[in-house]
Amino acid sequence: MTNNLPNQSKSYWHDSVDLPHFPKLEEKITVDVGIVGAGITGITAAYLLSKQGFNVCLIDAGYILNGTTGHTTAKITAQHGLIYDEFINHFGVENAAKYYMANDEARNFIEKIVTENNIDCHFTTEDAYIYTNSEQYVKNIENEWKAYEKLNIKGEILDTTPLPFAVKKAIKMENQAHFHPLEYLNTLIDECQENGVQIFENTRAVSIEYNKQPAIITEDDHRIICRYVIQASHYPFYDGTGFYPIKMYADRSYIIAAKTKKTVENGMYINAETPTRSIRPVTINNEKMLLIGGDNHKTGQSHGQMMAHYDTLRKFADEKFQLLNIPYRWSAQDQVTVDKLPYVGYVTKNQHNVFVATGYRKWGMTNSTNAALILHDLIMEKDNQYADLFSPARDIKVDPSIRKLISFNTDVAKHLIKGKVDSSNADIEELKQNEACTTIINGQRIGVYKDEDEQIHAVDTTCTHLGCEVEWNNAENSWDCPCHGSRFTYTGDILNGPAVKPLKKVTIK
Repeated sequence: MTNNLPNQSKSYWHDSVDLPHFPKLEEKITVDVGIVGAGITGITAAYLLSKQGFNVCLIDAGYILNGTTGHTTAKITAQHGLIYDEFINHFGVENAAKYYMANDEARNFIEKIVTENNIDCHFTTEDAYIYTNSEQYVKNIENEWKAYEKLNIKGEILDTTPLPFAVKKAIKMENQAHFHPLEYLNTLIDECQENGVQIFENTRAVSIEYNKQPAIITEDDHRIICRYVIQASHYPFYDGTGFYPIKMYADRSYIIAAKTKKTVENGMYINAETPTRSIRPVTINNEKMLLIGGDNHKTGQSHGQMMAHYDTLRKFADEKFQLLNIPYRWSAQDQVTVDKLPYVGYVTKNQHNVFVATGYRKWGMTNSTNAALILHDLIMEKDNQYADLFSPARDIKVDPSIRKLISFNTDVAKHLIKGKVDSSNADIEELKQNEACTTIINGQRIGVYKDEDEQIHAVDTTCTHLGCEVEWNNAENSWDCPCHGSRFTYTGDILNGPAVKPLKKVTIK
C-alpha cells in the first residue's frame, strides 16, 4: 500500500462506467429545443422535454458528462453549507424556504427516477452533517439550527457525529442521499435516445444568431435552428448582454478517493470553516473508501501549485483516518454567483426563447436538477413557484452582495493588469518533462510546456475570452484563466468556457 498521490488526474465515476459516444454535428438541422451542454442539467432537460413530445437536440463541446457532473462528490442534498441563516437574513424566510424546497424536490425527483427505472446507481439515503472544530464557528452552527427550525427542516443539532474524531458542534439534515451520477445519467441518456433526442459530441457552440428563430452557431459554422435554446454549458457561451462575467466567478476544488484504516459507514460530512473538508463513503472495486474533497480557490489563482491542494487533502486523510492508499484524484470547477443563488431562466429579460442555467456553487446534483425542472416549466409555459427566485434578472438588493460584486470585479481587473505587466526570464532549456513556464519572447508573453517526449508546446497566454493572462495548473497540466475560469490544454485547446476559441499556438525557433 502507498499513500502517494496518483500521477494522473482521473475521476472514479468516469473510470467505472462505459458511456456511449455520439457523432459530431456535420450539417444544419432544425429542432424545437437546442440544448448546449451534456451534463446533468442538459441531459435532464432533454429527458423531460422529449417526454413532452419536443424534438430535442443535445450537443457538447467535448464528450458527454466530461465536465463538472463527472467530477463531483455526488451528494444529493439541500444542505449546501451554512446558508439558510444567511438566506433568511438576505432574502427573507419565504425565499430561504423556497431554496430549500426546490432542492429537496430535486432530490425527490432523482429518487423517483431511480425507483421508476430500477437504476443500479448505488443510490443511498443518508443524513448530511455540517461540523466544526473551530470555536469561532460554533455560534454559526447554532444560528443555522435556528434557521432549520424556522424553515421546518428535519434535523438535529449535535455535539458528536459518526466521524472517528471529535467535533465541537454539528448540525444534521435528515434523509439526504448520494449515488453514482454517471450510472444514473446513463439511463437518462438511453431514455433520451428512445424519445428521439439527437445527441452530438465534439460540437462546440460559439454564438446564437437571430432571424425568425434563434440558431445555435457551432465552431464549424453549422446551425441548429430552434424555437428554444438552453445554455447548460456550465458557463453561458452567449451572454445576450446579461453581463454574466461580472456577476459570477469560477471556483476549483479537489477530491481524492482514499482507502483508510479508520472509516465512516454512513452519512455525508462537510466542515463549516475553511479550508473546506468534504467527506462521504463510497465503494470502489468492492472496497469501502472515502471521497475527501475541498481546498477550493478561484480558478487560475493558486500560483500554479495545484498539486499542493491534493497534498493537503492527503495529509488530512492520513491524520483523521490513517491513510492506506489513494487510487484516484480529480478536480472540479463550478461558478459562484454574487448572491450564491444559481442563475436559471431567460438569459435576459427580453429574450424569452434563450435560457441559461449556471452558478450551482458546487452543489450541482440538486441545483442542476432543479434548473432542468424550472426550464421545462418555462418552455411548457407552466407556473413554477421557484422561477422568480432563481431568475438571472432578479435584483441584487443586498449590501453584502453588492460589496462582493465590487470585490469580484476589482479582482478581475487586478489579474487583467497583473498578467499584462508580469514579465519572466524563464529558461525554456531548463524545463523538465511535464513542466511549464511563462516567458517573454519578442515582447509577447508565451506559455511553454515540455511533454513526456520532451517536445515543446508554446501558446500565447492571452485568454481568448476577455484578454486576461492564463496561469499554469501543474495538477491538471492546463492553462487556467484567473478572471472568468476558462481553461485550456497545454496545446491551447479549450477545456472549460466561457472562451470559445483556443489559445493561439506559437512557434519557437
